[in-house]
Amino acid sequence: SRDEGSHIMNENIIQAIATELKVQLSQVENTLSLLAEGNTVPFIARYRKEATKGLDEEQIFYIQKQYEYQQKLAERKENVLKLIEEQGKLTEEIKQSVIECTKLSQVEDIYRPYAQKKKTRATTAIKNGLQPLADWMLALPTEGSLEAEAEKYLSETVTSVADAIQGAKDIIAEVVSDNAKQRWAFKDTIMQAGVLQTKLKKDAVDENKVYEMYYDRSEKISQLADHRIMAIDRAEKEKVITVSFVFDDEQLKKNALKTLLKAQTTIVEETLNEAVIDGCDRLLFPSIEREIRSELSERAQNKSIEIFSMNLEKLLLQAPLKGRIVLGFDPGFFNGCKLAVIDETGKMLTVSKIFPFSKKGEDIETSKKKLLALIQKYHVQIIAIGNGTASRESEKLVAELIHEQKLDVSYAIVSEAGASVWSAQEAARKEFPDIEVEERSAVSIGRRLLDPLAELIKIDPQSIGVGQYQHDLPQKALAERLDEVVLKSVNRTGADLNTASLELLTHISGLNSGTAQEIVNYRNENGRFTNRKQLLKVKKLGPKAFTQCAGFLRITEGDEPLDQTSIHPESYEAARKLMQACGITKLGEADISFPKEKTAELGIDEYTLKDIEEAIRQPLRDYREQFDGALLKSDVLNISDLHVGDQLSGTVRNVVDFGAFVDIGLHEDGLVHLSHMSMKRISHPSECVAVNDIVKVWVYQIDEARNRVQLSLLPLDQLEQRDAAYRHRKAAVGKHNNQRPKQNKPIKKEVSMDDALARLKERFGK
Repeated sequence: SRDEGSHIMNENIIQAIATELKVQLSQVENTLSLLAEGNTVPFIARYRKEATKGLDEEQIFYIQKQYEYQQKLAERKENVLKLIEEQGKLTEEIKQSVIECTKLSQVEDIYRPYAQKKKTRATTAIKNGLQPLADWMLALPTEGSLEAEAEKYLSETVTSVADAIQGAKDIIAEVVSDNAKQRWAFKDTIMQAGVLQTKLKKDAVDENKVYEMYYDRSEKISQLADHRIMAIDRAEKEKVITVSFVFDDEQLKKNALKTLLKAQTTIVEETLNEAVIDGCDRLLFPSIEREIRSELSERAQNKSIEIFSMNLEKLLLQAPLKGRIVLGFDPGFFNGCKLAVIDETGKMLTVSKIFPFSKKGEDIETSKKKLLALIQKYHVQIIAIGNGTASRESEKLVAELIHEQKLDVSYAIVSEAGASVWSAQEAARKEFPDIEVEERSAVSIGRRLLDPLAELIKIDPQSIGVGQYQHDLPQKALAERLDEVVLKSVNRTGADLNTASLELLTHISGLNSGTAQEIVNYRNENGRFTNRKQLLKVKKLGPKAFTQCAGFLRITEGDEPLDQTSIHPESYEAARKLMQACGITKLGEADISFPKEKTAELGIDEYTLKDIEEAIRQPLRDYREQFDGALLKSDVLNISDLHVGDQLSGTVRNVVDFGAFVDIGLHEDGLVHLSHMSMKRISHPSECVAVNDIVKVWVYQIDEARNRVQLSLLPLDQLEQRDAAYRHRKAAVGKHNNQRPKQNKPIKKEVSMDDALARLKERFGK
């Protein structure tokens, strides 16, 4: 029956997901059931661990997306089989091929010969009644005459034998192109053995030679790095280069002809060969090349989206510098530097401007005096300097002031990406109607140091520049993935119900912009929340939403001590029993150790028990405390001060496929190349570093003229030892190979000059 088939389909989907994640079938089944009931991913990950056996947010997101994709795949398979059956062409072989497909693209390849096509040369020939002639040729006749057979199909629209034969060849060419298994085989061959070649266009404009390495480059398709694919795509889009594939097309054409001939002889072999050549050159190869380019781009884009999301997560979860008075410093040349003093809660105390680098009549000493007055009046402890225009000049000014006045003040360089975007938004204008846009930016920069998550959450994630080629990415997919990261980060951290901004509340599990606004309205009308239960009095926030959000919203100094913890209200009774059994009367007062065998008596599963124990031990623990905060400094660094081998501390600003950019205090971030990160071989920089990590680095190379520094995560002596060991192993292998008796093996394939040059360039550079 249909229901039985659907049940089997679901079982197969669940099994495939469980296999991919290497988890139990029940974990996937329970997760899907919880999602179907309307539970959010953060809620399931935090408060339903017993059902999922501790699956995290990423695993739950994967289950959700894979299940939806597999359902679409199964539905499409069913529709395709039905459509082919309606044409009376469904065979057991076709049915089995469709069932075995693992991708939607494979299903479409099988359906291609049966799909309603737009007007093509083949459809025109079929319309002109030439399908029987093509079928006669494909039946591989051994006697008779092609011309005599073709004469049977002359008509008003087919006026000559040559036209009839050409029409039949057009139909056969499309048959060659539509053969799904052949397409897959050819595609695999091109992917594995083919070369992607780029050439500079004759009329190309690339003034800064951004794409110089692609002016004349050949590289095996199977070895293309994702970041190079993105660069090639962009260069082609900007009409700087042309892109083509090089592969053994003659051999593939021979293979296609063999498929048609089926090891038989026929009087129409030459004509079939002509049709095969036309089908491959005009239809099959261009189509496969488009597919491969599309898949390469999709792979590279997905990788870039993951890098962006990973970097964003680290940026959102950097440790806050709580309880400090911060001066936000938005640098600038002609329009001056904007200053904003922020108190411990993020409240703006004052704004000001200085003009140390402009021609407005204010010299550096006057600017220093104004800055010193602000620091002393408001007891500023930390200065947050934006990393944009005039950042290093501003850093030098601040460092000199700290040194000259012997101030007990530190400073940090803060990413200001998106600050100007937020400053112009309605929410910023509403909060600060009486100050200029630039001054609002200074407020944002200061708050980013005080509580990065609370401030960055106000900005569209795509405006926070921590990715690679982000403007070339599919914006919908990027936005969806970044929203997942924001949701995960906000709910792992939680929010203070009485101080959280509208933007922060909007991302809490179970809430949306409407219910978040109602919470803010309730606070404005009734004052502070003193108990989580009061959430049920908020308009539009019903019991279901309460269940989803309550555990992530904290209340300090309220009626219920447990409201300040991450313990969900549904577990309060169990938490109180646990505290009573351990003789604890106050949160955070003592360590907890409760025998597991008594867990059942309290009705608490082991996952919930562990979370309750941790919350009772450290009720106010911030999840972000385990990560690095901003790197605080009090002195400035010049490139002329550096020497190869110097050890420094820096902040990772961005992670890309080929390395990481580290802020060591220079005008430009230093680059740690992938090859300078680890003693062992790694495939991606994210295996060693993440955005906002504070790292030790060693100066590897200095280019003072270009103000560039290359760095290493390894001391240079270790780097040399590693490379020497590699050279020694390579030499030993070479010596061993030279000592082996030479065998006269036949050369399998001649290497082209382009291929040889590509290999040399890959190994030795330009």
